[in-house]
Amino acid sequence: MTLANTADLVHTAHRDKRGVAAFNVITLEHAEAVARGAELAEQPVILQISENAVAFHHRQLRPVAAAVVAVAEESSVPLAVHLDHVEDDTLMRQAAGLGISSVMYDASKLDYDANLDATRGATEWAHANGLWIEAELGEVGGKDGAHAPGARTDPDEAFAFVEATAVDGLAVAVGSSHAMVDRIAELDLALVDALARKLPVPLVLHGSSGVADEHLAAAVAAGIVKVNVGTILNVAYTRAVRDKLAQDDTLVDPRKYLRPARDAIAAEVSRLSTIVAGSRR
Repeated sequence: MTLANTADLVHTAHRDKRGVAAFNVITLEHAEAVARGAELAEQPVILQISENAVAFHHRQLRPVAAAVVAVAEESSVPLAVHLDHVEDDTLMRQAAGLGISSVMYDASKLDYDANLDATRGATEWAHANGLWIEAELGEVGGKDGAHAPGARTDPDEAFAFVEATAVDGLAVAVGSSHAMVDRIAELDLALVDALARKLPVPLVLHGSSGVADEHLAAAVAAGIVKVNVGTILNVAYTRAVRDKLAQDDTLVDPRKYLRPARDAIAAEVSRLSTIVAGSRR
């Protein structure tokens, strides 16, 4: 299967009034598991490499991108690769030519005017290099502890921001929060609907790990298109490793505990990508 393009996956989902799931990857096992889960569900998905994941890999994007892109290219379903939550302009510019087809540029810690200016510049670079670009207006709750989950995106401000920056997708604050390990977030579905009606670009939901299955489906039905998932995969991964090591304290071969961890992520990906893609406005 040829490597997919994020723009194609998101635009198709937007056109068909469905969702597309995007899963954060940290290790090779994450990437393999996301690909396997997508194949089990027979759904296209996006593999996301965050700036934090790049930092984990000695701040070297090229090796981890090469591995993730190779996994995507070998898959039997369409998989795209995305650079997520990038604050470093230098890192963003390294994405060109690596098989990465999109970037989420995160200037949301800045005030509105500074965010707008920085994002406009990032968009100009991204479009000049053939990349689809996502931005965020006001931090989604929980990112670096800067906002409470009560953060909300104003539709009129969001419209003005999209018009001024020409971004291709916008992450909105509607009640989810990053890094949640319990699925208890309450989404403002009326706000999702208002934003979807107001904005000319697809909406992105961050912090989806904290949202229960039925609420994810409802969010897509209300207008969310791209659904980002990260923490819940790590919960499944870590639980599987702990369970396996608890069974045998002499175990030292990492393949014997990483295999069930990889399988656990694949199961989550299969389930969640089906929910997201199966929901319809």
